[in-house]
Amino acid sequence: MKIRILRALLSAFVPLAAALAATSALAGEVQVAVAANFTAPVQAIAADFEKDTGNKVVASFGATGQFYAQIKNGAPFEVFLAADDTTPAKLDAEGATVPGSRFTYATGALALWSAKEGYVDDKGEVLKKNAFTHIAIANPKAAPYGLAGYQTLDKLGLTTEIKPKVVEGQNISQTQQFVATGNAELGFVALSQIYKNGKITSGSAWIVPADLHEPIKQDAVILSKGKDNPVAKQFIDYLKGPKAAAVIKSYGYQL
Repeated sequence: MKIRILRALLSAFVPLAAALAATSALAGEVQVAVAANFTAPVQAIAADFEKDTGNKVVASFGATGQFYAQIKNGAPFEVFLAADDTTPAKLDAEGATVPGSRFTYATGALALWSAKEGYVDDKGEVLKKNAFTHIAIANPKAAPYGLAGYQTLDKLGLTTEIKPKVVEGQNISQTQQFVATGNAELGFVALSQIYKNGKITSGSAWIVPADLHEPIKQDAVILSKGKDNPVAKQFIDYLKGPKAAAVIKSYGYQL
């Protein structure tokens, strides 16, 4: 009797083990270059993607302009999630992408943020008062959110007064760190860095009205190195789906 039970258990286990082994053998990964502002959302999306598909996202984070230079110099990225739409379009025109794969995955929002509670008012009047010593802004040549910060100052007519106080970050993550550590009293950051599920997560902030800067349309594209990797297309398709959309919206982006 015990032998029959053992044989039955083994007969059930063997196909299951084979199926698991096959799934493991089929599991793949995709190398993704991600604009720094999208760090937290893509980490959440990547975790869901791996859970749902068994495939892995290997993400690198940095400034869009820096990634462009790396891609042109042969970096092994297969998918690019940029912080603008112009850089992926440029790569498209240069034949460095899979044709037809580019799309806008999010439209970002800019925020003026301080790590101090109550320091930044909800209308941005702190800029006009100009009582601070340093303001952090990302390098506009590499980071679209830095460009949007400078455009905002231009639109408000404050560039001449405030520019001498600017501390420039190489990317939006370093810019946020300048503010978080107190090296700058305030700074222009991506809303997604300080926002989750409908509220500012720390400090004080002014969400900059969209008409004060050019739209921050963020495009994704499959790069030429990813054309033969089915996981690259699978991830792009997943990014367009409802589960990813819910994550993206929760960080303050528009779709």
